[in-house]
Amino acid sequence: MKTLIAGQLSPNELYSYLTYAVAPRPICFASTINLKGEVNLSPFSFFNMMSSNPPVCVFSVARWGHDNTTKDTLNNVLKVPECVINVVNYEMVQQMSLASAPYDAAVNEFLKAGFTEQQSELVKPPRVAEAPVQIECLVQKVIPLGDQGGAGSLIICDVKLVHIREEILDENGKIDQQKIDLVARLGGDWYCRVTPESLFIVPRPGKGTVIGIDGLPAAIKNSAVLTGNDLGKLGNITDLPDENSVAEFAQKSAIKNLLDATIGDNFTRERELHREAKKRLDEGKTEDAWKILLLSLQE
Repeated sequence: MKTLIAGQLSPNELYSYLTYAVAPRPICFASTINLKGEVNLSPFSFFNMMSSNPPVCVFSVARWGHDNTTKDTLNNVLKVPECVINVVNYEMVQQMSLASAPYDAAVNEFLKAGFTEQQSELVKPPRVAEAPVQIECLVQKVIPLGDQGGAGSLIICDVKLVHIREEILDENGKIDQQKIDLVARLGGDWYCRVTPESLFIVPRPGKGTVIGIDGLPAAIKNSAVLTGNDLGKLGNITDLPDENSVAEFAQKSAIKNLLDATIGDNFTRERELHREAKKRLDEGKTEDAWKILLLSLQE
């Protein structure tokens, strides 16, 4: 494994490694305004939601690396501590990129990038009408992290209003993760798009104490067939199937045929049962997988 010592790399070298590794990153498309009423619109991917109660989002604005000057977004929120965080979807990503160019403070990136200004209800900076979600914020605090080129300043934003386009909502009025069509930043010029094909569900551990991977029997934990993801699914339960349910499951034709075909051959039986369990895990049938694996432990 390659090991890097941060202090021995130039800021640009370390930036490259970290932005490729710490990814994908959501994009804060921030609209701000200065005391002259000049609007700025710029994207930042050092960004996330940091608290739900109180609702707080944080993004970081880095100093320019080539001359160590500060960016218009930072200058604006220091004078007018308000912003709108506009969420970026695939339909607007190319226009968003245009807004990232280093324009003069008097240049309105809404015009440069072809976006529509929509008046905010609470704050002075306008919203991006094309954005699927627009979050009006008051800037609570700005925390500088350094004074050299590339140093970020954390913009701590108190969320006050959230505007959501109706077409991305499901029948229950919640945001549909497939309809919102989000994009995110990677390293270099790379982006990624959240498509239905790229989405998958990972059930959270329940309220009870799950058994964990360390609680798995050694023959299962050390399986040559099951992957780390498989073991994670198996460990995410609170109770094992009882003996009666396992015995009933053993009488199902496919399992019974497998057991009958491997009488006296424990190696083959374990391997084939593990393969069958893995298949059930891939189908989301964790309880069935457990029953099969418990059968594999029987002499």
